[in-house]
Amino acid sequence: MSEFLAEIIGTMILIIFGGGVVAGVVLKRSKAFDSGWVVISIAWGLAVMLGVYAVGNVSGAHLNPAVTLGFAIAGDFPWDKVPMYILAQMIGAFIGAVIVFLAYLPHWRETEDQEAKLNVFSTTPAIRSYMSNLLAELIGTFALVTGLLFIGANEFTEGLNPVIVGALIVAIGMSLGGPTGYAINPARDLGPRIAYAVLPIYRKGTSDWKYAWVPVVGPIVGGMYGGVFYNAIFTNDFSAGFWILSVIVLIIIVVAASIEIKNDHAFGNKAERKRN
Repeated sequence: MSEFLAEIIGTMILIIFGGGVVAGVVLKRSKAFDSGWVVISIAWGLAVMLGVYAVGNVSGAHLNPAVTLGFAIAGDFPWDKVPMYILAQMIGAFIGAVIVFLAYLPHWRETEDQEAKLNVFSTTPAIRSYMSNLLAELIGTFALVTGLLFIGANEFTEGLNPVIVGALIVAIGMSLGGPTGYAINPARDLGPRIAYAVLPIYRKGTSDWKYAWVPVVGPIVGGMYGGVFYNAIFTNDFSAGFWILSVIVLIIIVVAASIEIKNDHAFGNKAERKRN
């Protein structure tokens, strides 16, 4: 199997199980309906674990452009393979989303909630605030890439590594996934979002393209910063990329915090007027 095909298959597996659990939880008349966030988080961890088991020995099972870019900027992956890996991941995510659609064919017409249908394919924020959503995705993906590099620095019993990676995904989902649904993977969000746009889903809504940039840009910045941060802190390699990305991350933090502080004041003033 080629690395290109391996990344397609691995990412497809990721979306079949990850998107599949969301479909089970949010689509009406599914036996898993309304089973909750814990079920979703655990199943996404298992989805990653199974994708890694499937193709890890062929391509390394990145399954995520943010991981590919993070490893490349950390010097653990050749830059000339980056475009090929990202293309394969996008194709695999799209195919996986189509398979989820087919698996739940009768349930789309039973579900009136258009956002629930979109959530099967891509993420939407719990509170829409673009810069804060961007920061949440950045932090989650930073935790993912640094976590993967931590795991790679340790020795495990043969075959156990994918289980630890899956546990990392569960931890991120339960701890940091609440604000945005934790895409932490541009292919996981964009590939299925494109599938949602073209599939004949019964009475679907828009693909929410206004938000679509957040789960792409946030994970890319967070993943790349995770790579250079790991090198800086653990190998004392303070590269130009580390300082450039540090400035970008700091700007995002300041802008997001400023917007929310302003919103806090506006909310407080509105509450005060109601009391008076």
